[in-house]
Amino acid sequence: MNKAGMDLVGLFVKEFRLCKLNSSENVVILSEPESRESYVDAAYAAVRSMDAEVAIFTVPAGSPSPEPTTHTGSGPGLEAVLNNHVIQNALKQADFIVDLTREGFIHAPVQDEILGAGTRILFICDAPDVLARNLPSAEDSDRVASAAGLLESGQKMTIQSPAGTHLVASLEDAHPGGQKGFVDQPGTWDHWPSTMAMCWPKTSEGEIVLTPTDVLLPFKQYISGEVSLTVKDGAITDIEGSGDTARILEQFFEDNDDPWARYLSHMGWGMMHTANWYSVALYSRGEIMGMEARAFPGNFLWSTGPHPFLDRESYAHLDIAMRGCTISVDNNTVVDSGRLL
Repeated sequence: MNKAGMDLVGLFVKEFRLCKLNSSENVVILSEPESRESYVDAAYAAVRSMDAEVAIFTVPAGSPSPEPTTHTGSGPGLEAVLNNHVIQNALKQADFIVDLTREGFIHAPVQDEILGAGTRILFICDAPDVLARNLPSAEDSDRVASAAGLLESGQKMTIQSPAGTHLVASLEDAHPGGQKGFVDQPGTWDHWPSTMAMCWPKTSEGEIVLTPTDVLLPFKQYISGEVSLTVKDGAITDIEGSGDTARILEQFFEDNDDPWARYLSHMGWGMMHTANWYSVALYSRGEIMGMEARAFPGNFLWSTGPHPFLDRESYAHLDIAMRGCTISVDNNTVVDSGRLL
């Protein structure tokens, strides 16, 4: 039990069963000193109760990213792992890694190397009640796969909104996929909680208009005022708006001094039926990464910065979740005015 009385061990057992953890496997729980101690304890107890082998690796904190390591989802992971081949080799020997670090290794090439060894990685960092409320189900795998299949067969994705958004993204060689909240296949990564469809368009054109119902991540705040972004050849070329958000975005891009900062990277839509878009307002910024905002059903989620399929390595990673959009893949409408179809 954690301090709030929640049965974290039982919760982690349910999640690990979805991950098809079995007694023949070796599990590494990866943590840093600032990781949630209750999660380390619960993960260890859950693995032991399932008769698998388990070890806890606690490595020093510290990231090469210039941004604070406060559950942003935009960092490259811990320098202690990025620069230590002994730890990397040990992780590659594991069947299953439970990543309880504050940032994960989502944007680090070393994660691809670990996955290439057949290891599967589950990242967990959001607050306990967020995990419990959004425990995935086996059916989520089929839902995400169906959405990815639609993107795979499509030629273009069109996003429109009453506020004036009209964006067209090419789906040619866009590497569609998604997140379902658990890992049940070798060499895969996922994030609990998370259910979404996504792809990596190589180019896009149009106008994105943000409104106060939209969420700016990793800042974990709602949009202030209306912001209009012009996108040409996959990059934001102009920002207009009188509110705080317009100034924050302009300053963010300028201060990063990153050639890829203004380029769009992945985009897609949320499919997590249990997620609350307003959850960002209910927690302190250090408690959550904001996955409910990223995955609430019917959102349009798009990002900037890193693009692995165009060799764009960047720390200037924003995720922006928009409400009320209509999303179509060719002639198939998948989200109608913010309602997931």
